[in-house]
Order: sequence, then structure tokens, then C-alpha cells
Amino acid sequence: MSGPNVRWNEPVEIAFPSGSHRVNGPFEALAHMTENWPAAQGIDFVRARSACRGALAGHRTIDEARIAFEAAATEARKQFDLRRH
Repeated sequence: MSGPNVRWNEPVEIAFPSGSHRVNGPFEALAHMTENWPAAQGIDFVRARSACRGALAGHRTIDEARIAFEAAATEARKQFDLRRH
């Protein structure tokens, strides 16, 4: 299954300085990475964006997109923490 309505079994919880969000699938993940992402330059960010686009097009699995998105969220939190110190 692909397309903008595809969802993960469980949402991914992300927490950034701009607030906390529940992300339900690759389409929402792309929206967050486009509009609210605190670190849009890391390698995990690029991989997650590609994986989510691929999942929406049916070229990647939604599980691959979720794993990549979770890695990007971890990367963004680390970058934010480094800037704070």
C-alpha cells in the first residue's frame, strides 16, 4: 500500500523546542520535515526524506520510512542539544 493515507501501526512521538507532535505516517513525516524541522541538513534527515517519499510512491516500505524518520528525529535532537551547550 502506498499513497498519502498510508499510516504506521503506531505513531512516532517527536519532541522539539517548537513542541511535541504525533506523526502517523510518511506523509505527515514529510510535512514535519518540510515545515517544522530544526535540523534540515543532516544525513539522517536526507535519508528519512528519501525513504518517506519512496514509501508514498510504493518504492520503499512504510517500515523503512519509519526507521529512517526515527533516526532523523534522533539526529535533530542531538544537533539541538549540541547548540544549547
